[in-house]
Amino acid sequence: MSRVATLRRLAAYEARWLAGLGPWVARRRIGVAPGERALAYAGPQTAFVYGLAFVCVVESVGVSVLLADHPVAHAVMLVLDVYTVLAVLGLQAAAVTRPHVLGAETLWLRAGARRDIRIPLELIASVRYDLRFVREPKKDGGKAEVVELAVGDQTSVTVELSEPVVAFGLLGRRETVRTVRFHADDARAAVTALRAQLAAVHAGTGERAGPGSGSGPGWGEGPAETGTGAAAGTGTGTGKGSAPETGGAAVRQG
Repeated sequence: MSRVATLRRLAAYEARWLAGLGPWVARRRIGVAPGERALAYAGPQTAFVYGLAFVCVVESVGVSVLLADHPVAHAVMLVLDVYTVLAVLGLQAAAVTRPHVLGAETLWLRAGARRDIRIPLELIASVRYDLRFVREPKKDGGKAEVVELAVGDQTSVTVELSEPVVAFGLLGRRETVRTVRFHADDARAAVTALRAQLAAVHAGTGERAGPGSGSGPGWGEGPAETGTGAAAGTGTGTGKGSAPETGGAAVRQG
């Protein structure tokens, strides 16, 4: 990617978190339409972000005192310190105002202002509660990989796809994705809501969703739980049997 394209993407990222400060103060959400369900995920990072912001404020005051006799340096550092505090608060604002969104046909997963992935519900083979710590994504011969949208170094929901999709990173890096792990503050409720929406989608398209079905979602009687990063069970009908090994539907990045 060219330097111009990289700078353009970074500028767009800056604009997104700056744009989130106003809605954050007004307690409004971005991109959640009427009838859609917002899945919050900012909880685990809240204390850390506020603590970091407090430290930045204290540091700003200390630097201002030290540079009181140097007006030019004082002005420059003041601008930098204010921007730093805003950037830290913008991290939280973006996460709060840009939650995951469960729509009628799409699951829109977001990581604050950094990135987002839109997944058509018809491509979801299974979803489960799966608490684990993040780790390096494993690639399957360069054909597929796991994407983790972690908060506080953890994810709590795992989504398996019946066929790979294409997503893009913050700087435009192309990723072929078959499994997505993300965090939701109320992960069990998120899994329940997503499974219900999947059932409605498959019922509406006339597809048979059940044990062993390649196109239906995996409804397990008991969602798996793990805190060590071990693979969790997927229920009785994961639908991975018919997943193609090549190709993939393009996922639009917002």
